[in-house]
Amino acid sequence: MAIQRVTFEGGTGAELAARLDMLQDQPHAICLFAHCFTCGKDIAAATRIARGLVDAGYGVLRFDFTGLGHSEGEFASTNFSSNVEDLLAAAAWLREHHAAPGLLVGHSLGGAAVLAAAPRIDECRAVATIGAPSEPSHVEHLFGPHTPEIESRGEVSLELAGRPFTIRNQFLEDIRATNLRNRLGQLGRALMVMHSPVDSTVGIDNAEEIYVAAQHPKSFVSLDRADHMLSNKEDAEFAASVLGAWAARYVSSD
Repeated sequence: MAIQRVTFEGGTGAELAARLDMLQDQPHAICLFAHCFTCGKDIAAATRIARGLVDAGYGVLRFDFTGLGHSEGEFASTNFSSNVEDLLAAAAWLREHHAAPGLLVGHSLGGAAVLAAAPRIDECRAVATIGAPSEPSHVEHLFGPHTPEIESRGEVSLELAGRPFTIRNQFLEDIRATNLRNRLGQLGRALMVMHSPVDSTVGIDNAEEIYVAAQHPKSFVSLDRADHMLSNKEDAEFAASVLGAWAARYVSSD
């Protein structure tokens, strides 16, 4: 497997760190992968899914959103809209240097981001979400009782996933202003919704809302017994194998 570590300018102008994995032969298509909220491109689920898709013949680009992982920029100044712009910048880099992504895959809030970005990437033919919220405003529950403080003070430092992050009021305003489900009827791409019925972070009702709002062709796969982070290796590998077989129907290197 060939691994190419690259940087490109994200939606806010920051340099974003990425890696492109693919077999030496020409891939079926390029997949652009979006990681979960406050995560990074190198978490176990992202790594295992990327590896599975590469084994199935895809090239996979995954990157750290602005202010996360090895990417530059200030996380506190980002929001859902800037994540979408980062995805569009990643697609533009792929288009210039290899081939535009035919497949978008997003985990958790990254799943909502790929749904928002897909209609703006002409070459995209298929989109898959894994444990995604039906609206980006879903992540507001992570801030718990601190939401009024964020609104009144303008920003608050919180511990999320064991690390400190500064959340600003502009982030709240952005996720509240985004109505994703209203756009799904015009997605215009094949859709795969993957979700665990026992996901305690993003409930299974979110998968139902995404699925109902979208038009065919659409598919749903239950990640039975998996947790939100797909921390069990077998769950991530299963997701990758299903994604690879499903996407082959819609994307190719032509």
